[in-house]
Amino acid sequence: MIDPAPRLDRRAIASRVAQELPDGAVVNLGIGIPTMCSDFVPGGVQIIYQAETGMLGCGRIAADGDGNPDIMNAGGQFLEPVPGMSFFDSVEAFNMIRGGHIDITVLGALQVAENGDLANWLIPSRGIGSIGGAMDLAVGAKKVIVAMEHTDRRGNPKIVETCAYPLTGEACVTQIVTDIAVIDVAPGGGLVLREVAPGWSAEAVQALTAARLQVPSTLPAIHGPGDPPRA
Repeated sequence: MIDPAPRLDRRAIASRVAQELPDGAVVNLGIGIPTMCSDFVPGGVQIIYQAETGMLGCGRIAADGDGNPDIMNAGGQFLEPVPGMSFFDSVEAFNMIRGGHIDITVLGALQVAENGDLANWLIPSRGIGSIGGAMDLAVGAKKVIVAMEHTDRRGNPKIVETCAYPLTGEACVTQIVTDIAVIDVAPGGGLVLREVAPGWSAEAVQALTAARLQVPSTLPAIHGPGDPPRA
């Protein structure tokens, strides 16, 4: 299938996810696209970022050349210091996660199933994987948002009926934001298409999705970087 319009880039995906982070939320950002979300939080919205490395209240990704090796996220990126940030043992960081104290986590994924199952740590054909804190976050965070490209490098759908890869967590994903769509996982399972990338239709998104999408009567376009934040 030929794409009907350009897909959003990774920063645009992160920008859309950032609109889902409410003021005062405790948020853990995974490696990859999720780490970019802190660059797009609207002014006046204060997010309390938490990292498995043992930090709470850290800032956004630091500008090149301004990094402090003692302030680093799970992806090895330097972060800006902010007043009141705290440091502690990674054991305490995981206690926060497992204790249900994280409001939202944003994670990447290899596959997401229509019931919200998440697979993001191992491709069996490669034989090597890394779980990191994803398994704890998938079950411990109050809301799990997946930020990813809609298809893999070979064009295969990453949103499927049933995950073929080993699971990270069962029925844990709340929302999926990709380069062509925003999709909600309905309570009890089922996928609801909420937004599409500019120039894309519900039919074009469905053609690249291996699970059935429910389509509401109103289907707005995704707002990207530079667009006004959502109300």
